[in-house]
Amino acid sequence: MTAPRIGRCPQCSSPATLEASNPFRPFCSERCKLLDFGAWINGQYTIPAVENDIDGDEIDPNEIPRDRLQ
Repeated sequence: MTAPRIGRCPQCSSPATLEASNPFRPFCSERCKLLDFGAWINGQYTIPAVENDIDGDEIDPNEIPRDRLQ
């Protein structure tokens, strides 16, 4: 029998079992899982957008390589 895989809870950094026997994995508890979900649902996890310097209307379709049009 192998030792259970242990990781760190992404919410509180406590040890968390990463096996299927832990229904809250990768979190250590239901509380940490719900706190993370609440932060996600409230929009606290975002990826900043980068504005383009050009409008889409200024792109010439003939200048885009064909392999990138898929």
